[in-house]
Amino acid sequence: MVYFLIRRFLWAIFLFFCATVITYIIFFVIPSDPASIACGTHCTPQQIVHIRHSLHLDLPIYQQYWLFMWNLVRHGSLGFSYVNGVSVRWIIGQDAPVTASLVFGGAVFWLAISIPIGIISALRPRSLMDRFGMIFVLIGISAPAVWIGLILAYIVGFKLGWTPIAGYCNLIPGSGTIGSCSGPAQWAYHLILPWLTFMFLFAALYVRLIRATVMETMSEDYVRTARAKGAPGSRVLMQHVLRNSMLPVVTILGMDIGLALGGAVFTETVFQLRGLGSELIQSANKDDLPVVVGVVVFACIAVIIFNFIVDVAYAWLDPRIRLE
Repeated sequence: MVYFLIRRFLWAIFLFFCATVITYIIFFVIPSDPASIACGTHCTPQQIVHIRHSLHLDLPIYQQYWLFMWNLVRHGSLGFSYVNGVSVRWIIGQDAPVTASLVFGGAVFWLAISIPIGIISALRPRSLMDRFGMIFVLIGISAPAVWIGLILAYIVGFKLGWTPIAGYCNLIPGSGTIGSCSGPAQWAYHLILPWLTFMFLFAALYVRLIRATVMETMSEDYVRTARAKGAPGSRVLMQHVLRNSMLPVVTILGMDIGLALGGAVFTETVFQLRGLGSELIQSANKDDLPVVVGVVVFACIAVIIFNFIVDVAYAWLDPRIRLE
């Protein structure tokens, strides 16, 4: 197990290095003048040259990348915004909780709805629940995120008035500005519609995946053997069927968290959430490259860490993985 963890950890470091190199090169070789952006509209050529030197923009690209990595690893710094001079780490610290609440809350929603429906559909194929699940799958696969979000906002938020249409509340009570809402109840209340949007998008795939894996696992020899020995149906389902059926779910969950981070841009736009997705779009429109690179690098780190956790969970569920 230790050797397996070391291999996965070294692979995560390699992925982080590749992600930062590609991201840095892409965003810092595009045709723009960061020094002019940082200086402002009323700057002399001498001031632009001075700022370009102070930001190390006059160095070769590999030296700029080395300074970027040194500041990131040694000091945890992602630089400063060219537009307002604010620390990129502070900006991400303000926006990351919104995106994390959106993505991981949505993951809880789509797993909570897809696992029961998938299991029931597999245990009772061609039943009413199975047909309902297939209709649910078709709607979720066919509909885009923006359309689902707008429909939910119009019907549930505007017409019925059950939930807020937009906005975000801080999870920790009293952590926002004066007059802003906070607390777990208000936090969940304002995120119900974004969570439902993610649920429709991802739960459809999980229902189909869980249904297929459970039906396949139930036909395995060890399941038939356990039943022949007189094991209770609930024990066979929990210890033999579900544990082995969840392996593909754990694998795809790691990939879908990264996909959800990218898809959060559309959901945050629909529900006016100030998260990493909307921050990335606004910074890209302003050519604020440190913020763009910082957000992308932070997202890459988050995806790598989560996939590392998924690999460990996968090895725990199936010990054969450690020997490969």
